[in-house]
Amino acid sequence: MCEQFSVTELEAYLDESLAVERMAAIERALRGRPDLIQRLAEINARRDCGVHTIGEIWRRRHIGVPTRDELSQYLRGALPHDHAAYIRFRLATLECRYTAANLRDIQSQRGEAPTSAAARRRRFYDSSVEQLGE
Repeated sequence: MCEQFSVTELEAYLDESLAVERMAAIERALRGRPDLIQRLAEINARRDCGVHTIGEIWRRRHIGVPTRDELSQYLRGALPHDHAAYIRFRLATLECRYTAANLRDIQSQRGEAPTSAAARRRRFYDSSVEQLGE
């Protein structure tokens, strides 16, 4: 039985915005399915003519991807509950590669896992205590 892929999935595949596992499944299927190659060619032809779907525009323009500032606030626990839930949805359900990559990058720049506010204040104090001239 051949696995079926939606137009949305194929568009996301072309944009390299699918979850890694799903992209690999499409690539495996492409090896033995000329009909799937034809579908991708048709999608590309439609794109070349300037016809785009709403979903495709969202994916290509990264509409809905949280900004790095929002992701930093998310890591600090400073976002409203609904907004934080949206970011969790993008990470867990949508498996958004852009959101996950930005989040990993911010974490690595910060020295990995987020710290508490008290720990941050202590670090600031410790780094400036010599200049205060107690």
